[in-house]
Amino acid sequence: MKSLLSMLLLSVAMQAQSFTSSSSALPDAPSQHPFWTVENKVNVSILAGLVAADAFTTQRGLNQGLREVNPVMRPFVTRGAAGEAGGSALGFGAGVGIVYLLHRSHHYKAERITMRLIVAGEGGFVANNIVAIR
Repeated sequence: MKSLLSMLLLSVAMQAQSFTSSSSALPDAPSQHPFWTVENKVNVSILAGLVAADAFTTQRGLNQGLREVNPVMRPFVTRGAAGEAGGSALGFGAGVGIVYLLHRSHHYKAERITMRLIVAGEGGFVANNIVAIR
């Protein structure tokens, strides 16, 4: 009987002692920066416009007798508009994919710098094409 009474008292004592407080909620997990911020939406939109302008000006230059200088894109652009669209989509996807990988690995500053460098580079390609076709 003594052992039964001691087990009963021990179980009551264990239930009375609470290791977690049921009245307080757990703290929120640290917030992760979302990828699709306003800045990234604007940058990706600008990049898409520049890629389209690059494709347009490249095709115009090819029609005027110029040739593609980039050896990676040359096989795509010589296949006409469909090849140009495919090459442009691959380049656009690679650029945004690299920026996304930097974001996922928590390199936020490198993400912003890389996106801006990609946009600046594509802008330079478009400007070069415009100068060449004039």
